Amino acid sequence: MAVPYICTMGKYKKLIHVVYKCEYHIVWVPKYRLRILKGALKELVGQDIRMLCEWKNWEVEELNVQEDHIHLLASVPPKVSISKLMGILKGKIAIKLFKGHPQLKKRPYWGNRFWARGYFVSTVGLDEEMIKKHVKYQEKEEKRVEGQQQRFDF
Repeated sequence: MAVPYICTMGKYKKLIHVVYKCEYHIVWVPKYRLRILKGALKELVGQDIRMLCEWKNWEVEELNVQEDHIHLLASVPPKVSISKLMGILKGKIAIKLFKGHPQLKKRPYWGNRFWARGYFVSTVGLDEEMIKKHVKYQEKEEKRVEGQQQRFDF
């Protein structure tokens, strides 16, 4: 599988037909918010998140694995939905944890799920006022350029 061309332009990334800055702050927890992500499990989860993101060409900006929750700041191409990203992360990591640590599955409260349902997600972007000014400026700039073009039309 070919790796898509990615060019970073300051804060922005570029694929063949799109320039983007899609960053998300995502938080998710183990089932029952148990304080289980410590020691070897913490290391494994952190490594797996980084490995899966690299495999999918998602960029980990920041990652913090706490005992009872995970914070991830990720940059993701616009073609990737957050629900797909989370399905891959939570699903693949849970499978690996249960295979590598069969004692986890023996606890009656786990069942076949390691993670609690759902997650928190928030976009990280430009300031709303900055965007409003940019949109306003673009309209003025377009009118100015149109005016210059009309002067040179014969």
